Formats: sequence, C-alpha cells, structure tokens
Amino acid sequence: MKTHDRPSQKHVSRNPRQTQERILRAALGEFAAKGFAGARVDVIARQARINKRMLYHYFGDKEGLFREVLRRKMAQRAAWLASAPEDPMERLPYWFQLACHDPEWIRLLEWEALQWGEHNVIDEERRQERFTRTLERFGDLQGRGLLSNELDPGQLFLSMLALTAFPPAFPQLTRMATGLAVSDPKFQKQREQFLRQFTAAFQVKSAAPSFSHNQKGNSK
Repeated sequence: MKTHDRPSQKHVSRNPRQTQERILRAALGEFAAKGFAGARVDVIARQARINKRMLYHYFGDKEGLFREVLRRKMAQRAAWLASAPEDPMERLPYWFQLACHDPEWIRLLEWEALQWGEHNVIDEERRQERFTRTLERFGDLQGRGLLSNELDPGQLFLSMLALTAFPPAFPQLTRMATGLAVSDPKFQKQREQFLRQFTAAFQVKSAAPSFSHNQKGNSK
C-alpha cells in the first residue's frame, strides 16, 4: 500500500492545476450543501483526495477557498449571461433556464443570505463591480429602446432575478402554487410562456407612442 500511495502523492504535486480543480469542485458541492458556516474543510480535502495542508497551501484558509469558489462561479455565470438574448422577450426565459440548470449557485446564495443577512458578504467589493457593470448594460439597453427607460435599472434587475430565480430557489412554494415541480418540463414551458407575456405587458406602453406617431404621419 505504501508503494502505491507515494506515486499518487507525487502525481498530485506535479499537477497543481488538476489538484486545485478537484478542490474547487469538492468545495462547491460542500458549500452549496451546507453553507459557509456548515462546510468542513476536512470533508472537502477528503473528497478532493488531498490533505488539508495542501488545501491551505493553495487557498490560505476556508474563507479564501470560499472566495475562490465564488469568483470561479461568477466568472462562469458572467460568460453565460453575456450570451443572453438582447430581446427582453427572450431574456427572462433564458435567465430562468440558467437558474434551473445551476442549483448549486442558488443554494450558495440562499446559505449566504441566511448567514450574513444585510451585512457585507465575502468578496462583496468585487461582486458589486459586476452588479455595476450589469446595471450599466441595462442603461445601454434602455438608451437603445430595448427596455423602458421609465423603470429604475436596479429595481428592474432585481425584479428579473426574482422572476427567474424564485421557482428553483423555493421549489416547495412553486409546487403548492402551480401543482407542478420545477423540474417538470410542463412547468418550465408554462413559466417561459408567462415570462414572455409578462415582458410584453410592460412593453405595450412604450410601443404605443410609436404607433400613434405613425398614425399621425399617415394622416398627413
């Protein structure tokens, strides 16, 4: 057994990227399942097949590991969101599907809310920068007439998050309200249709002036 274990340790030490990848995958699962306070470093190390000393070597401490998990996950989601359709009619269904297919992110946020509430969270300054860039993008869409400029960008963004993330975040309430599970394709189809209808409802007002203007032009 000893002769078998030694090459394994050498192999791990010679592949720091693979080692860190295993640690981050294990950490994401542990933090999502138990939150920052409940997650145990020894469990993460065991699942990653390394000792705790190596984990601390790469990430410093538990908070450093959690911060890196968040940064990695946010970078992944930023890439997904960058591919979101600009058409508001399709943007909300796209966000909804992202939420449905990323339950670990939803759980991370829920645990974080339980632990920190209204207080500052880990890595908040960097995360706030991402929010700021998102709000700037919303302002750009408003300036191009793709979103109503009567709506506050922050409130609009928050409402979009709520509309798309609430069902997978609270599956029990979703089931009681609709009689369907979030994972049910029937519910997902209904939800996407509702989100398109919801978007169309607040687009009607912005479209009306354009229609009346064309009418006036035709009557001349």
